[in-house]
Amino acid sequence: MGDCIFCKIAQKEIPSSAVYEDDRILCFHDLEPQAPVHVLIIPKKHIESLDAVTDEDRDLLGYIMTKVKDIAQELGLENGYRLVNNCGEDGFQTVKHLHFHLLGKRKMTWPPG
Repeated sequence: MGDCIFCKIAQKEIPSSAVYEDDRILCFHDLEPQAPVHVLIIPKKHIESLDAVTDEDRDLLGYIMTKVKDIAQELGLENGYRLVNNCGEDGFQTVKHLHFHLLGKRKMTWPPG
């Protein structure tokens, strides 16, 4: 997607502070952190949201979920973390590119917010 900011970050058109990257995903620090550790995990493939996921994306989503624990370990989140996906307008999805927020290094509250 030509105007997608996360696609531009994944394609290195916009700089980011990457934490992890491979040929399928990119993980980078959020510009407006809500916790001492707050990174975004995005697929390099443009998928608008969880609502846009197809059977073709099954392996990619499984891959992302298996990498979360590795990224969390690398970031020193041995005490735990929260993984969040905002989907759609009511879910407060502000960038129309599938992404997961990985937050840690503080005690999380419930309900979130």
